[in-house]
Amino acid sequence: LGIAERMVERGLVCPVYQYRDRRSPEVFSFDLTELSDITKFPYRLQYEQFKFTQYLCKVLASEQHAMLRFSHEVVGVEQNTEAVTVLAEHQGSIKRFKADYVIAAEGANSILRRKMDIDLEGFTYPEKFVTLSTTYPIEQHFDGLSNVNYIADQEAWVLLLRTPDYWRVLVPAPENSTDEYLLSDKFKDHVLRDVTRTKRTIASEHRVIYRIHQRVARQYRVGRVLLAGDAAHLNNPLGGFGMNSGIHDAWNLCDKLDQMLNFGADSSLLDLYEKQRQTVTRDFIQAQSIKNKRRMEQDDEEWLREDREELRCMCSDDELRRKYLLDQALFSSLANADQITL
Repeated sequence: LGIAERMVERGLVCPVYQYRDRRSPEVFSFDLTELSDITKFPYRLQYEQFKFTQYLCKVLASEQHAMLRFSHEVVGVEQNTEAVTVLAEHQGSIKRFKADYVIAAEGANSILRRKMDIDLEGFTYPEKFVTLSTTYPIEQHFDGLSNVNYIADQEAWVLLLRTPDYWRVLVPAPENSTDEYLLSDKFKDHVLRDVTRTKRTIASEHRVIYRIHQRVARQYRVGRVLLAGDAAHLNNPLGGFGMNSGIHDAWNLCDKLDQMLNFGADSSLLDLYEKQRQTVTRDFIQAQSIKNKRRMEQDDEEWLREDREELRCMCSDDELRRKYLLDQALFSSLANADQITL
């Protein structure tokens, strides 16, 4: 379909990401172009999900085998040994959509997951998080700032993420703050002045409050209904694992469905999908994203000393750095998933 190439044209290519700490002058940079021998996309692509969704809708609308339905609310699901049927309400009437299999990939609040009575196991962080979007050139206030930056601080850590149109500034909300305060100019000014170390009043175009979760579905499969993406797992954004791992779910699952529907493979492949993707999600993606958050907010000096030494070693050692890049870009988890059998 040529989707990836068009995304690259429209998005922001970000090969380098950095770890910084307000308590230290050191900057630890990692360059994904070091993996150009194994991928033609050796970078992180910043392309907002709403743009991606709009583009996909246009592409799918021109595909004869695709059907888009808006303003349809899923109200039920029925299945037997031969097929699965999704019931959806539209303008006061119930429509039935029958298929061989249904993939529930409709996000964290997946209705199909709930209809299948599948628990989303794990925890939700107690604090709220706020994202501010601004066109102001934040990079002017840092030496050599990359487009993806994790800046640690035990009191006020920050994620600075460049998109094609904005800088996005993610911060944890102060304890016991009201939503009204978090969306106020007062809080916006406090955050952006703190980030830039200036007294300048900086405009923000968007302000969003949200919760962050570390959760994995107890099951990825109930009969002919399968979970993928955020419907199956949630993690904090520190590492960029969410959409990446969701795409890996899709590749894994669709390959197995292709083998079953077109080449007569056994349906036990769907159990293998569940085992492979659920295992790597729990063993690496959940564990590493939790560690990444801990790195940002840690106040234990011994832990910080050891962590900085680990970063120094990776930056100076080609073999260690490559392993780290393979892990963070989820190539290792793909390889690990391939080794998992029933």
